[in-house]
Amino acid sequence: MSENTSLRKEEHLDICLQQDVAFKEKTTGFERFYFVHNALPEINFSEVDCSTYFLDKPLSFPMMITAITGGFREAEKINAELAQVCEAQQIALGLGSQRQACENSNYWRSFSVVRDKAPTIPIVGNIGAAQVARLSDTEIIQHLVDLIKADALAVHLNPLQEVLQPEGNTHFRGVLAGLEKIVRSLEIPVIVKETGAGISHSVAKQLRQIGVRYVDVSGAGGTSWAGVESYRSKFPALAKKFWDWGIPTALSILEVSKVKGLRIIASGGISGGLDIAKAIALGADLAGAARILLKTLCLNGIKGLIELLESWKNELKTVMFLTGSKNLVQLKKARLINQNWEDVKSSMLRRKH
Repeated sequence: MSENTSLRKEEHLDICLQQDVAFKEKTTGFERFYFVHNALPEINFSEVDCSTYFLDKPLSFPMMITAITGGFREAEKINAELAQVCEAQQIALGLGSQRQACENSNYWRSFSVVRDKAPTIPIVGNIGAAQVARLSDTEIIQHLVDLIKADALAVHLNPLQEVLQPEGNTHFRGVLAGLEKIVRSLEIPVIVKETGAGISHSVAKQLRQIGVRYVDVSGAGGTSWAGVESYRSKFPALAKKFWDWGIPTALSILEVSKVKGLRIIASGGISGGLDIAKAIALGADLAGAARILLKTLCLNGIKGLIELLESWKNELKTVMFLTGSKNLVQLKKARLINQNWEDVKSSMLRRKH
């Protein structure tokens, strides 16, 4: 079983790097929103401060490299380099599923290396919902946390992926109870995340009711895991039917932001500082990306990834300057308009009268 898990993780990585597995028709929805330009920002660009705190640790800007990989031989080098970049940039890092580490110790180093390379940043562990549903106790979960000295543990909800992948586990009854058990037993926060299909208001409300305080919406518009599984499935036609399934990232942020007491991580198709800014203004506290950053690392190395992240940070600061937002608290209040939605409302009013 463990070698099958490792092989699957390696296959997923190869497909993400070599194939076009982005959403085809559905977008993140960020393109529907526009900031209202402030011609009198009354601040100097040098005064713009995009720093923040996440899991009680400082970040240079609200960014996280979200769950990518782990649990096979080549993952050690990738995770070590990602950790170096995150430490240098002072941003957060999320690991891929640690399921393999539950099965044997063969590739533990592919996970534990991140804390050696990144001693000061927030690091987030990861386990799947299907594993959580079968928990008899939380001892194994604590082991995963200790392995990487995690600041939080992410539990990924991936019913779409599980129902499509050849070795998928579709036993999702009991996930909520398992989540509540983990939330109550761990001393660190639990982050519940989707894997590219988004989180609705009703699901966010259920999560908050059991004590979850962090949600990563991981909406539609970025990497399609149905698309990834279409390259592995025995029934690729079915996977292709669901290639564009999910709640667009921008809409998912709006849905989850209706639930009080949740901190929101916005991932799913984030492609630059403008997307990060829109996510913050829509209600998120942090943004995350994975595949685009991994591809940059593999193509251009550590230096290339640092340069890309620096460009995203500068783009975010530029948006803040042009909206008169001296810090992220002010950016959250920046005005966004959606011309398309306004047109729809106007036409509805005309029809009523």
